[in-house]
Amino acid sequence: MAIGETFNHDGARNRGSAVRRWLNLAVLACAVVPVVAGLGVAPARAEYPDKIVKIVVPFAAGGGTDIIARTTAQEIQTDLGKAVIIENKPGAGTIIGTQTVATSEPDGYSLLMATFAHAVNPSLYNKLPFDPHKDFAAVSLIARSFNIVVVNPASKINSISDLIAEAKANPGKLNFGTFGTGTSAHLAGELFNAMAKVKMTAVPYKGAAPAISDLLGGQIDVMFTTVASAASLVAAGQLRALAVTSAERSTAFPQLPTVAEAGVPGYAAESWYGLYAPAKTPAPVIARLNQAVAKAVQSGGFKQLEANEGLIMVGGSPEQLDRYVGQEEERWRKLVKDANIEVQ
Repeated sequence: MAIGETFNHDGARNRGSAVRRWLNLAVLACAVVPVVAGLGVAPARAEYPDKIVKIVVPFAAGGGTDIIARTTAQEIQTDLGKAVIIENKPGAGTIIGTQTVATSEPDGYSLLMATFAHAVNPSLYNKLPFDPHKDFAAVSLIARSFNIVVVNPASKINSISDLIAEAKANPGKLNFGTFGTGTSAHLAGELFNAMAKVKMTAVPYKGAAPAISDLLGGQIDVMFTTVASAASLVAAGQLRALAVTSAERSTAFPQLPTVAEAGVPGYAAESWYGLYAPAKTPAPVIARLNQAVAKAVQSGGFKQLEANEGLIMVGGSPEQLDRYVGQEEERWRKLVKDANIEVQ
């Protein structure tokens, strides 16, 4: 009886030990699963980027913004390790292309090459199909630039003084090409109208390239175009440059006066190029893109643009782009109102 009692007691104790061992193993297994998953047994999120990245240019191919975007794409794809392509979506003063990115997935694979118009459109339009602040995440201010005043070489206009005299002699008859309402080429011309006290008529196009094509063909009289879109044509003698719109002379065009020097004191207008992603794009993706842009603007491709076209390379932080664009919005709001420029 005593032996039986001892046997039963030992058996219960053995069974209890087995249960405890089983429970310990179950707890250990639960603890190990997350660790194993973290080591890659469970599906892991792919590192950005793992597919093609697209930069939307809200202008036609061949213009200044397109050139900057293609140079950016070429340089950052080396750092990102994935192809970066350009998609041109011109029209409606950059709104079509801009909206495309605003409504894209916030995953870093659809980006916007924004320009001057991004800061001006809120003042131009009663209603936009996107909010330029809430629907976008800043990536980097790539570069700042000035515009250049150009005419057809066959034109009798050889200087800013000539342009002013011709415009005053023929109010409303001279026309200047723009690459969309509210773009730098447009408002630089409107600023010239206001400060020189003349009246030239703006003719909008879907990009710099078609506008320049008509300037070369004699259909329009003058353009306040981006340097990137006109520099090679000026160098080839296909366009005549009259002045630069910057506050100071450019080292890229030291022979050209500023518009202010040439007859319109105080005149200055600037272009810029900034990269945006859709709002809610993950912060690590924004940081990765910003890092790639910072390297890109130091590349040979951009150094050549800087030397030949007077670009001021930036490659700054997202916060810097936000601050700069805010200042640009404030700066141009008064001109838009005073000139009664509005698109319904």
